[in-house]
Amino acid sequence: MAIPSFLSPNLHFYPSTKLVPSRLTLSSSSFVCCLSVDRQINHSSVSNETSGLRVVISAGGTAGHISSALAIGDELKSADPLARILFIGFPNSMESTTVPSAGFDFSTISTVGSSSSRPFLCFTSFLKFPLRLIQSTFESYKILRELKPQIVIGTGGHASFPVCFAAVISRTKFVIQEQDSIPGTTNWILSFFADTIFAPFNCTVTNLPKRVAAKCVVYGNPIRQTLRRYSSKGAARVSFFGQWAGAVSEPKVVLLLGGSLGANAINIALLNCYSQLLSEHENWFFVWQTGVEAFDEMDSLVRSHPRLFLSPFLRSIGVAYAAADLVISRAGAMTCSEIMALGKPSILIPSPHSDEGDQVRNASLMADIVGSKLITEEELDTITLRAAMEDILGNEELMMEMSERAFKAAKADAASDVAKHIISIIKSKDK
Repeated sequence: MAIPSFLSPNLHFYPSTKLVPSRLTLSSSSFVCCLSVDRQINHSSVSNETSGLRVVISAGGTAGHISSALAIGDELKSADPLARILFIGFPNSMESTTVPSAGFDFSTISTVGSSSSRPFLCFTSFLKFPLRLIQSTFESYKILRELKPQIVIGTGGHASFPVCFAAVISRTKFVIQEQDSIPGTTNWILSFFADTIFAPFNCTVTNLPKRVAAKCVVYGNPIRQTLRRYSSKGAARVSFFGQWAGAVSEPKVVLLLGGSLGANAINIALLNCYSQLLSEHENWFFVWQTGVEAFDEMDSLVRSHPRLFLSPFLRSIGVAYAAADLVISRAGAMTCSEIMALGKPSILIPSPHSDEGDQVRNASLMADIVGSKLITEEELDTITLRAAMEDILGNEELMMEMSERAFKAAKADAASDVAKHIISIIKSKDK
């Protein structure tokens, strides 16, 4: 596998060029994965003014940060197929596998900190943390000096800080994109230095320092293109249930998403009622993502059924959304944005462990705006979950209303709007 021509061969790429087939990292086509982007380039849309963009993007830690970054990267690549886009993150991380699988170049810097909730106030490694931060910032600076990007984009997570701070040192313009109603620590700090802050909600702006409000633009959360391109509900259902998908009249598919690692309380609540629900409702189907850590246990407890699809992680998430009539999920910001963009009725069970209670706020906003059913984890049990499913799936008018409200509230063009704004910043800089 050849190192991209616009970077020096001595830069540290991940995965190793000796171990990974070239089609994973530098192919122009995309592969199906949980965060992959099905790139469809419109060559006719390219203009001389934007040709040859040089962009660095940094995101990491969670699927939400990475998904948003990939959506922006894909839109920039669609606007300019000649764009040179490099993602920077940590080795042996979520971004180190999902970004190359989505067809983007990826380079690594040294890992910073060990605290998932407060990476830059990591008291447990107080002595090591400053040295690690300096090292990763220096490595980022070397990459930026080599590539000379026109702009750096950070979407949150541990890796974004050293990369964006290196942009400040090298006097490179940089922007950040926040996904939550309550900004994360990384983006809150970087907001003081960023040229522009892309926010998903108006309330996000109010939760940032007052002095940076003038730099904020509210576009919504960028959504991956693959989620909106898979439109055949029938074909999607066949991919999960085969001939059973067409064997019943008026099928109803419930998609259960607990996150990549799973949600134990949600899994247990459904475990105690799925069999009875399938018996009593012969037109119900379940696509159940247990989470990687919980799969072996759930697989041993859940009885095989032709109308139930059990998986540790749904890599073809766009297909799963297309098949679904109802989504049961945690209330991460990106998941909520996807539910709105796809117009799906939903039951949201926010994680009680998320920082600053952001999932509770996200779920409350969804309940007010699109009518999602909110169940706290304290309220969650088999009876509550079952009643919520039956109330929604048994009421076609309610389902239609929830879908219409979701579509109305969605900002489906957020990724395109953010990309256009970034290109306008680059143009203004180059004048």
